[in-house]
Parts: sequence; C-alpha cells; structure tokens
Amino acid sequence: MILHFQNIALLNPQPAFVPPLDPEFRPPILANQALRQAAQAAGAAPLVLGLERPDGSCSRFQTIALPSDHPFAEANLAYAERLIKFLLWQKGGHRIYVGGDPAIGSYVQRCYAPEGSRAFDFDFMQRIYEHPFRVVSCRPEEVPPERESSKRHLEGCRAIGRHLEGCRIGFDLGASDRKVSAVINGETVYSEEVIWEPRKHADPEYHYRELRAAIDAAAAHLPRVDAIGGSSAGVIINNRPMIASLFRSVPAKRYAAIHEIFRHLEAELGVPIEVANDGDVTALAGAMSLEDNAVLGIALGSSEASGYVNAEGRITGWLNELAFAPVDYNPQAVVEEWSGDQGVGASYFSQQAVFRLAPRAGLVLPPNIADAERLKIAQMALEAGHPGAVDIWRSIGITMGYTLAHYADFYTIKHVLILGRCTSGHGGTLILEGARAVLEAEFPALAAQIQLHLPDEKTRRVGQSIAAASLPDIAGADT
Repeated sequence: MILHFQNIALLNPQPAFVPPLDPEFRPPILANQALRQAAQAAGAAPLVLGLERPDGSCSRFQTIALPSDHPFAEANLAYAERLIKFLLWQKGGHRIYVGGDPAIGSYVQRCYAPEGSRAFDFDFMQRIYEHPFRVVSCRPEEVPPERESSKRHLEGCRAIGRHLEGCRIGFDLGASDRKVSAVINGETVYSEEVIWEPRKHADPEYHYRELRAAIDAAAAHLPRVDAIGGSSAGVIINNRPMIASLFRSVPAKRYAAIHEIFRHLEAELGVPIEVANDGDVTALAGAMSLEDNAVLGIALGSSEASGYVNAEGRITGWLNELAFAPVDYNPQAVVEEWSGDQGVGASYFSQQAVFRLAPRAGLVLPPNIADAERLKIAQMALEAGHPGAVDIWRSIGITMGYTLAHYADFYTIKHVLILGRCTSGHGGTLILEGARAVLEAEFPALAAQIQLHLPDEKTRRVGQSIAAASLPDIAGADT
C-alpha cells in the first residue's frame, strides 16, 4: 500500500498551506486532481464505481484513471481504493462494482476481503446490510445504472423531515444523556434532558425502558401523540440500529431486540416512528434554521460525526460516516485504532486529533484522566494563549479546508456546520479561519459557493429536538 501512495505523492504538489504540527499532511484533493490531470494528458482511461445496497438502490461515481501503460499506472490502484473507501462510508453498500482496468478491480478485491487490508470495512458492511460483501470487477459499461429509489427512498433520499404539523415527540439518544421534547405545530412545549449510561448496560430491556420513559414524559404534555421522531448515534438503516456505540455492551445473541427496538415501540404505541442518525438530524436542524439546503454537518467530538441534507432538502439515507473516510494520503499517516486504516477523518477532526498533536505542541496532557478532562486542559491552554495549543487548532483548521474541498467532490455543498466540543471557545474560530483561508486561496470557486457556520450549542440543541420530531410524515393529521 505504501508504494502505491508514494506513486500518488509523485503527482501531488506540496500544499500551499502546511498544518504547523502536521507538516507531512497530503491532501487527497490535490493528489486526486494531479492524477486526473496526468490521466487527461495521457489519454484518460474510464473508471466507473458502483455501490449497490440490498434495497435495490445503486450509486455511481464516474472518474478517469491513468492508462495501463503509463509509467505511474500503479498509482491507479491506491487512487481507486481510496475513492471506494470514501464512497463506502459516505453512501454504503454490500456490492461494489469496479468498472475499468482489470488490474484495478483485482487489487480492490484483494483489499476488500476477509484477510485483506480492508477487512474491517468488509466485515462492517456485511454486518449492517446483512448481506455478503462482494467486489465485482467489470467493464465500465457493465456497472449498473444509478438507482436511488425504493419503497423507503424518493429520488435517492428518505422522504422524511420538515413535517411540523400536529402533536409530535422528538428524542435524541446520546452517549451521556438522552433528550426528549414535546412539539405542537413546530413549537416546543416541553423538553427534558436525562443523564444515562447506555454503553454500560447489556440488557436490551434497560434501553427500552429508558426510551419509553422519555416518550411517556413528553406525551404527558400533549393532548395526543400523532408521531414520534428520533435522533440516535450509530448506523440506523430502515429504523433499525445496526451498529451503535450506545449498545456496545449488548451481547450479539441479544442484539436482535436492539435491531427492533424502534419498530417494537411503533407497534406498541400505534403511531408512526422515524429514526435517523444524529449527524443527519443535526444537518436537518441546520437546514431548517438556515432555511436552505445542501447542508453538510461535521461534529468534532470524541470522533468525527457527520450528516447531510441534499439540495432537495432531504436526508439521503446514506451512511455519511465520514470518521472512516480518508482525508490524508501521507504514507506514514496515523492509524485509526478501530478500523486499522491510515489517514481517516476520526484522527483529524475530533478530540483524538487534539491528543495526537499535543506532544508535538509541547503540551502535556495527563494520561490517567477522562478524555473530556484532557480536552478541557488543552482548551484552557488555548484560551491562555499557549503557542503550541494555538498550533493544534490551526493545524485542524488547515486540514479542514483541504478536506472540505475533498468532500465537495462527493457532496453538493452550500453550507457547512462545524460543531462539537472541540469547537468550543477560541478553537472554533481558529478552525473556521484556517479552513476559509485554504478555500479562498486554493479553491476560490468553492469559497464563493460554500458558507461555513459555527452554531452555538444552545441553538443546536433546540433545533435538534424539533428536527427529530419533524421526521415522520403524517399528512392529513388534525392540527
């Protein structure tokens, strides 16, 4: 893998902005642009990637590669593999089509295999889609056509959200607290926030009781309940939590109860329930607040969380798990501990990034305290003007600028919401300043197109509850 990254690096100019504490950072956007330019000059070979999901939907990504006889043709291998890695965690899929040079398809097949370098991704996709994972090498014209529609999808997106009529309940399940709101015609009439520790509980009944208690508390403040919408950490597919850190203690033999927890509540309460990933609901809340669409939300917390509302104002139903999407092509980039992959978003846009860069900044963070406390110490140093701490957040900001340009190859973006505990205080300002400087100097067209926002936490929380409550469509409800 390193040889292939080096070949990309031969085509990758030094970025104009260098993160002060991450000087070996290699932005994917520059590498990809350089390879495509070289391919175009040499007589481009087509490369078409397809991602198929069990509901019958299929996403396509069309690009070009170097001709097979090009002296740097081996760079095609890592180029294609990194694109597929991004697309998998953006859109999801259990069957991948690689339409192009057979050498590229064969390489991707070896990577995405039970014993391959991307075994984590292979296993993860099988688990969440409950279908065998397969890579199909084929000609470009054999990649299935784009099919972004199904019973639960409309023009590629879940037809949910922005429904404010009636009496609704919205809940938000996080790792440290659960929130619930009662909403009447878009106005919150009651809300509560309860501390809980879901990750420590192995009994599915605990999770069910807590969720039911939250719903009952909100229902007591409504004349009736027309619908319930929810926001939850984890991968949610068709209202089923497939994998979520909230339920990490639940053993596999009892996880079926977690898969069906929301559907069970829907049947029991007799009202429609829609649940979406918390990142998507955050993006929806931002879109509703901004009164605009094409919104990408990025939360810098314990990991990188993300969500997207498309140009039509809909939640896409894609994974949008950008914590595992590549953002650094440096051959020696940091390895993310869970996925075992190099240079992915979780290591650059989260408290993990702060901890990784702290030693380079001359900042000593005690190892034997909670991560939240370690982050607070770094943020206190930042507010006190510690030069190394300032460089940590400057590095994150520069990296963010190049990464937003990379994200724009995969998403239509008009607005980016940057939030999360790592953006508190002066840190958020430094991140936005760095990202804007990169976009304005290196990608002026994108800088004119994309607006960066740093919403305050109070506004985000209120918006989140209303956005979650707005998920189900109850057309014709008596308001």
